[in-house]
Amino acid sequence: MQLDIHFLGTGGSWPAVHRNVSSIAIKRGSEVLLFDCGEGTQRQLQRSALSYMQISKIFISHFHGDHFLGLPGFFQTIQLNERKDPLYVFGPRGIKKLVGQLLDLGYFAPSYKIHVEEVDDGDVLTFDGYCIKALAVCHNVPCLAYCLEEDSRPGKFHKKKALSLGIPEGPLFNKLQKGLTVEVQGKKIAPSAVMGKPRPGRKITITGDTRPCDGLIEFAGKSDVLIHDSTFDSSIQQKANEYGHSTARQAAEIAQKAGVEKLFLVHISPRYKDGKLLEEDAKKVFEESYVTHDFMVAEVRYRN
Repeated sequence: MQLDIHFLGTGGSWPAVHRNVSSIAIKRGSEVLLFDCGEGTQRQLQRSALSYMQISKIFISHFHGDHFLGLPGFFQTIQLNERKDPLYVFGPRGIKKLVGQLLDLGYFAPSYKIHVEEVDDGDVLTFDGYCIKALAVCHNVPCLAYCLEEDSRPGKFHKKKALSLGIPEGPLFNKLQKGLTVEVQGKKIAPSAVMGKPRPGRKITITGDTRPCDGLIEFAGKSDVLIHDSTFDSSIQQKANEYGHSTARQAAEIAQKAGVEKLFLVHISPRYKDGKLLEEDAKKVFEESYVTHDFMVAEVRYRN
């Protein structure tokens, strides 16, 4: 199944000419999950390859404006495009009250159902083929990191072994690959006889806003992709941490300790025009570090 990360807004604090504020979409097959929805997100979606009508779930990390102020516009935009499918919104405690207040703005009442659920530290939300885990991180207001973790995949099918057991090529192969026991000449053959060990799915961790947080090391452990707050460069580390943010180098240190495959730097301060300084800073610690830009798309492939 195709899995792509669409960076809709890679900046922090306020929209800049070169970056919009926080919003990341993960497209898994035909489903789109949205993580944070800063102001102008619906416009970013229109300029991207995504359809906002495909978004089934929104996960809000915290209640700073650059992470949620796009919600009322998004709600009304999909209404005007005749949304019928329900929309699910998840966030920290207070999200139900917040969404209720946003829906009271102006003369607006959604014709589609909006389901709102509050999420706590340690919660695991289970869906078809994947789960979303939540972790409280170290910001100056309550904030959640989220981790998308796919279910494990069946192991590799050993065709030669199956043929040696007298299993004819065809429908029985398919049943074994689906985990079903088959019968050949009166003998039952379990999938374990011809299937390798289950293989892990993909894992993507998104930190939200946070200063360096030890809990993230285990939470993001072995992620295919870590998307980490990297607001400033190392020369202003003290300021970054005082405001509940990380430097690019600190993000790289978390990535290295967590053993992730790739690190993407987000929530870039408007003071940085291209982010090259941040990327160079991170690469000194973790080579697979990349500064992001709006409308960048990254495919996440299965590991061999």
